Amino acid sequence: MPGRHLNLRKLVVGVDTKVPTLSGEYVTAINFDNAATTPPLCAVMQELAEFAPWYSSIHRGAGHKSMFCSDVYEEGRSIIKRFVGADAKRDVLIYTKNTTEAINLLSYALLQDAKKKVVLSTCMEHLANDLPWRDIFKIDYIKVDDCGRLSLTDLEDKLEKYRGNVELVAVTGASNVTGYVNPIYEIARVVHKYGVKLLVDGAQLVPHFPINMKPYESEEHIDYLVFSAHKMYAPFGIGILIAPKETFAGKEPIYKGGGAVNLVSHQFVEWDTAPYKEEAGTSNAMGVVALVAAIKKLEQISMQAIYEHEKMLFDYMFRQLEAIDELEIYRCAAKGEERIGIISFVLPEIHHAELAKMLAYEAGIAVRSGLFCAHPYVEKLLGLTEKDLHYYQKHPELPFPGLVRLSLGMYNNYGEIDIFIKTLRTIAGNVTRFKQKYNEIEKKEAETGSQISYLPRRKMP
Repeated sequence: MPGRHLNLRKLVVGVDTKVPTLSGEYVTAINFDNAATTPPLCAVMQELAEFAPWYSSIHRGAGHKSMFCSDVYEEGRSIIKRFVGADAKRDVLIYTKNTTEAINLLSYALLQDAKKKVVLSTCMEHLANDLPWRDIFKIDYIKVDDCGRLSLTDLEDKLEKYRGNVELVAVTGASNVTGYVNPIYEIARVVHKYGVKLLVDGAQLVPHFPINMKPYESEEHIDYLVFSAHKMYAPFGIGILIAPKETFAGKEPIYKGGGAVNLVSHQFVEWDTAPYKEEAGTSNAMGVVALVAAIKKLEQISMQAIYEHEKMLFDYMFRQLEAIDELEIYRCAAKGEERIGIISFVLPEIHHAELAKMLAYEAGIAVRSGLFCAHPYVEKLLGLTEKDLHYYQKHPELPFPGLVRLSLGMYNNYGEIDIFIKTLRTIAGNVTRFKQKYNEIEKKEAETGSQISYLPRRKMP
């Protein structure tokens, strides 16, 4: 397989780190929680080390280091825009903390002069692309089918239903639960046919899949794009919002303070233009340097090569998971569908949180469990009714249903998958023994009031 020859592990920090297991043995940590955050690239750490002696405040400083940092910070906008095919002149790139802040910032800006009152989101969104639109707009949700795939028919039905009154359609580029990649260009064509703009939440898509916002003249143009550095091997606190400049023209910024203004007196405030008025306070220059370094390395590898490599890992993983009869996997395996390396599942006899703990304690494998900040989507996939949800809300002491999620990064390999499958098979084949073992652990945790320190916290071996 061509993907087997991509030697990407050496590019990532910490892949050989040893962690202790419950048995006391140290094993190489396996991170299958990349959808939450990724480890940094070696190139990112090297770039930060080389930049650190030059670090200074950006904008308005007269010192050489300050002017140098300002140039690096501003040049980063052009590099990031080019990476996703944004328009160099008509688009504005705003640095935020993360994707969540970027969407909140956009919602505040759109609210200020919105003549249309409806935002269409989807039933598969992360809460970051759901909650910011609630209360300030009338929000309606595009349906998903029983497998969790977006209904384009329902999208068009809702655009027709609210014709002339839709401010924005906001969709995820790829689900953080099922890994489905939405057909964003097809969606763009439909949305633009109704004269509506499209926001793509690229937090899960941009790190794994080649994306291009396309020219303004194209029916497939992406009007707004958001994503985070911490999911693309630069976890140092930078998020990105790319939008048409006019979105922020004449609007008050959500954050007010130094750096956002041209001139202030006690009688008036003259705001600067975007992006500067949206970036009040001291800027995260180190975060920008980290993201730009990551982008350069990802471009050197090529996003298409990364996508193909991760797809081979995904196919290898999925085939083996399908062969474990005890598992229930929450996605369909239809051929030809685009997807990223995310698989969610349950082992019905073991609570999802307990299974995640077992994988970590037994073999040093990190996965995620729960609802993944996509509560309505996971609740639908699990078949939970409104009555069920109200029951759990009234009984918070009961363990809430959820899923176990594994998510691949470009540096994961087949050997790690083999260890994971072997460990999972062992647990699935010995459910009673493992449940008894971890019931005892839970009792000890309850007695001490804290988790058992099965690894030396705050201490590196």
